[in-house]
Amino acid sequence: MTACLLQGDRACAEGAIAAGCRFFAGYPITPATEIAEALSRRLPQVGGKFIQMEDEIASMAAVIGASLGGAKAMTATSGPGFSLMQENIGYAVMAEIPCVIVDVQRLGPSTGRPTSPSQGDVMQARWGTHGDHPIIALAPSSVREAFDLTVQAFNFSERYRTPVILLMDEVIGHMRESVELPDPGTIERVDRPQTTVPPEWYKPYEISSSDVPPLVPFGDGYRYHVTGLHHDEHGYPTENPAEVQAWLARFFRKIERSLSDVLLYDEDGVDDAETLVIAYGATVRSARHAVEAARERGRKVGLLKLKTIWPFPEEVVEHAGARLHHVVVAELNRGQIALEVERVLGRHKVRRVGRADGEMVQPGEVLQAIEDWAIL
Repeated sequence: MTACLLQGDRACAEGAIAAGCRFFAGYPITPATEIAEALSRRLPQVGGKFIQMEDEIASMAAVIGASLGGAKAMTATSGPGFSLMQENIGYAVMAEIPCVIVDVQRLGPSTGRPTSPSQGDVMQARWGTHGDHPIIALAPSSVREAFDLTVQAFNFSERYRTPVILLMDEVIGHMRESVELPDPGTIERVDRPQTTVPPEWYKPYEISSSDVPPLVPFGDGYRYHVTGLHHDEHGYPTENPAEVQAWLARFFRKIERSLSDVLLYDEDGVDDAETLVIAYGATVRSARHAVEAARERGRKVGLLKLKTIWPFPEEVVEHAGARLHHVVVAELNRGQIALEVERVLGRHKVRRVGRADGEMVQPGEVLQAIEDWAIL
């Protein structure tokens, strides 16, 4: 273990290096710029490439190209830039191109308040690009988790051949904590599977038992077609409903069948709780303080910390909250994850503690919601 004082954005950059990231394209934007700054120095040290693009649209396009060339690739941005990236994120989703997109959320809409925290991009991460599609999005609540979940984002991306979104927020991105980073040799690094068939047999979107066909890097002697249109197993556009449906079923199945791997969360005191608090990202820190204070008052309160936001952990939330009548959801928005919790458990069970004014949810606000439930 290596102990150091580290900022969340820089922990993200170090996590990317540890995961094998060797290409970054991005455009400066608060509060994500420190990720680009760190990688502009670190990538050349490990034989990687850093490039500052003219805007976020081009940044995402460059990341797609680098990944098709065989590199583990990443970009980092905040809300306004994330909005600009959506069309190319959709292309990466459709073409099943592994890459990592870091969104260090700030207050919006539009330019909002660039240095104020928010968790307002939760639904955009899920539905920002059009059409039905699966997506994986992770949310760290500490500097160490910024490192760990960046590594995990790359591993999920390579394992399931999909874009993965790391939903940081300004608080986690800019805070500094003393952390112990793992030794490089102990870090799991997943590399995309390679094909064992000759070029003439290769199908970049083949339906197989794994549901994740190998993606051969461009330039390795395998010629194949990549398009944002619905495509057959060879990658060529098709309007044949049978081919489209077969691809679509595999496209969703590769994530749905792997939820036990993808869904990351921590539970604390959930089994005997009378009230459940659900939080993610920076709001976990306030929620934990509130839960501890409530327990000191004799309340039976559990904490469910979500690390995976998408796919939404429906069964986890249902199991944790099904027998309870009191659930508090704390987040830095007007209720984006609360909507999902209400969908699973029912609106009558859920009390929202949200802020969208650029200020942190305070432990006292969460504690008050717990106490309000207790006296009903």
